[in-house]
Amino acid sequence: MPFVRVWIHAVWATKNRQPLLLDNIRAAVFDHIFHNGKKKGIHIDRINGYVDHAHALLALGNDQTLAKVIQLMKGESSFWINKNQLSGPRFEWQDAYYGVSVSERDLDSLRHYIDMQEEHHR
Repeated sequence: MPFVRVWIHAVWATKNRQPLLLDNIRAAVFDHIFHNGKKKGIHIDRINGYVDHAHALLALGNDQTLAKVIQLMKGESSFWINKNQLSGPRFEWQDAYYGVSVSERDLDSLRHYIDMQEEHHR
């Protein structure tokens, strides 16, 4: 069986960069994305963000594409947010996203950057 570990730093935003990921729901949303991803075989090493965007450090498996992983994470999480009425207006992510490969030697600094998103945006 092949062993593939492709590290990706992915970033995506709320529709129109609306500040919908407020303090009272942000941790629950990211926790849900993390655990739902695990159920779907998506390796999310870190996920965090701020009121209008999310950062994730992902490791793609040998049969995964970034497009499919992001689609699963964004689609299911927006459905879950709306189903649980966590956001006043209808919650949506933007269609676009950013993804870049990450060297293993840069993982610790990227993990720190993702973990410190709230402080970074203050």
